[in-house]
Amino acid sequence: MAAGGESTSGADGNAGSNADDNASDSAGTTAGRIHPTAIVDRSAELDPSVAVGPYAVIGADVQIGAGSSVAAHAVIEGPARIGTNNRFYSFCAIGGEPQDKKYAGERTQLEIGDGNTFREYVTVNRGTALDTGVTRVGDDNWIMAYVHIAHDCQVGSHTVLANTVNLAGHVKIGDWAVLGGYTGVHQFCKIGAHVMTGVGTVVLQDIPTYVMAAGNSAAAHGINSEGLKRRGFTPQDIAIIRRAYKTLYRSNLGLDDARRELASAASADAASARCLTPLLAFLDSVTRGIVR
Repeated sequence: MAAGGESTSGADGNAGSNADDNASDSAGTTAGRIHPTAIVDRSAELDPSVAVGPYAVIGADVQIGAGSSVAAHAVIEGPARIGTNNRFYSFCAIGGEPQDKKYAGERTQLEIGDGNTFREYVTVNRGTALDTGVTRVGDDNWIMAYVHIAHDCQVGSHTVLANTVNLAGHVKIGDWAVLGGYTGVHQFCKIGAHVMTGVGTVVLQDIPTYVMAAGNSAAAHGINSEGLKRRGFTPQDIAIIRRAYKTLYRSNLGLDDARRELASAASADAASARCLTPLLAFLDSVTRGIVR
């Protein structure tokens, strides 16, 4: 359902026109939920339950699902497809053009799933035509203040990106990853599921699934065992993953030889296959080498 007409407050000072348009376009269902000082493009599609705060701006070709809220002074540009129950705090800048000098105005977009939190001053850019054209953020992500998610990034679900995490273009983040404050990730790097990084980590190579990393530049420091426990991994599972880490990091094997050893270990039993298959899939996707 269209959210309503674009406010003309910038042209003739009639800030109340937006509220009137909202009420008429949605049969009164959004009246009071979109602040009269907000600017909402006529082509934007907002569920009637979406709340929009003072001086927020929602541009053309933006869709926002039920239960979501956009706080004061936040800006959301399209094309953008945003799911349900997302919260955008004040001064977010979501769906802006990519910060890529090669971008020439091509139609690209942003896709955001359900249940995400974007705290103050978070920036998320649309994709570029040189990649898939889409920046994606999954479900149930906790994205803290001043985080930057650049063009063409692919962020999974259930992640935590702490204050001032910066993702360069084309970065991929797996489910349940936790990136400590001030983590910076180089373009095209991949971070596997259940990874955890320390404060101030500089990521220049890929971080395999389950691994903890820290430092400038990042080095591996064991597995994220506490995080795995919290997510229901059994002691047997964690023992399997710990042995895999030793194969990858303590056996003096090259990456290809270590991958073969892990593939053999994965065939031992069902538990090994369940734990090691995600790690093997990640290693098969590595393009920048792995942190050591």
